[in-house]
Amino acid sequence: MTETDVVVIGAGAAGLMCAALTAASGKQVLVLDHANRAGKKILMSGGGRCNFTNYYVEPNRYLSHNPHFCKSALSQYTQWDFIALVDQYGIPYHEKKDGQLFCDNKAVDILNMLLNECEVAGAYIRLSTAIDAVTRREDGRFELLTHQVRNPDQPPETVVANKLVVATGGPSIPTLGATGFGFQLAKDFGLKVYEPVAALVPFTLTSQLKQLCIDLAGNACRVDVSCNGQSFLDDMLFTHRGLSGPAMLQISSYWQSGDSLQIDLLPGLDAAEQLRADQHSNPKQQLKTWLSHKLNQAIADKWLAAMAFQADATLASLNGQQMDALADALHKWQVKPSGTEGYRTAEVALGGVDTDELSSKTMQCKQVEGLYFIGEVVDVTGHLGGFNFQWAWSSAWVAARSLIADC
Repeated sequence: MTETDVVVIGAGAAGLMCAALTAASGKQVLVLDHANRAGKKILMSGGGRCNFTNYYVEPNRYLSHNPHFCKSALSQYTQWDFIALVDQYGIPYHEKKDGQLFCDNKAVDILNMLLNECEVAGAYIRLSTAIDAVTRREDGRFELLTHQVRNPDQPPETVVANKLVVATGGPSIPTLGATGFGFQLAKDFGLKVYEPVAALVPFTLTSQLKQLCIDLAGNACRVDVSCNGQSFLDDMLFTHRGLSGPAMLQISSYWQSGDSLQIDLLPGLDAAEQLRADQHSNPKQQLKTWLSHKLNQAIADKWLAAMAFQADATLASLNGQQMDALADALHKWQVKPSGTEGYRTAEVALGGVDTDELSSKTMQCKQVEGLYFIGEVVDVTGHLGGFNFQWAWSSAWVAARSLIADC
């Protein structure tokens, strides 16, 4: 049997951060993870460069059934605090766009920083360790029954901890080992959990528009997409399965099954006005040529055909009603996805442990003393652009402060 002050379940962003901070105070900290390597999601994030935070972190960048819950943690440990840690390690980084910070080199720089912080602080990380059961003993401590994934024939081991931190993340990208373990653990302790839904995820299409997406796979354009009162101005990418790109990933967090997306293919341009002006200045120009200057040739040709517009028609041949119809279609293209690509490619999941069950100042359960939930397992989901990593750092920091004071 192993006894320790704190057990952290999950060797991801939030778990490693919390473990390092807590152990730095002299507490005994053990991190358990069933994966064979720590920080797998960190390594693949941001195209392998890890979008580790954002200059413009604000509470309105997060979705939750309680939109105010994230404010305390985000204000206690800010993006500037994490940037200072990155600077301390001399990790080069750059702003890609809209405040998004990426490593100049590879995401492993961030992972190695966290692992080094754990090593220096004395936090012990035990990988390839599955947890079979978690119970709370009569003395208030937590007892975990574990076994080695690589050596299933070895007898199970019991770990006893004064405090337990659940940083298991969500079920997105199961190929990296993601599971719903943290949600089930919360339920086992009687906590309310909002069932997770894939978010920041590409859309799939099964209608006639799917062929358009197949024909245009790999092409991208800047759009303004709207759904359920939310809109995002960013790039959209056509894929063999449907629509992706930052704009689609962002709006997916607000889309629900059966909803339609309204896509403005020419944001910032009054197409009806421009058509009339160009009809006078260049009346012989073909419609497909006109649109190719606004998008690209492939998108112009395929989209006009799919929408049943005569691509070879000259601007001079269009009457006012036809120009208005085209402008309306370009600015208010209605697309009804059949679904999303699901957890297979989703960057995060909406839902998680109900924030009403937790203290916003410490991340400790109100009902179960000594039990903490941090990171993605909590019902707080950020927009694309480094916001989910910042939630991991901030929620881990406030939990660590509480652990240091209470252990």
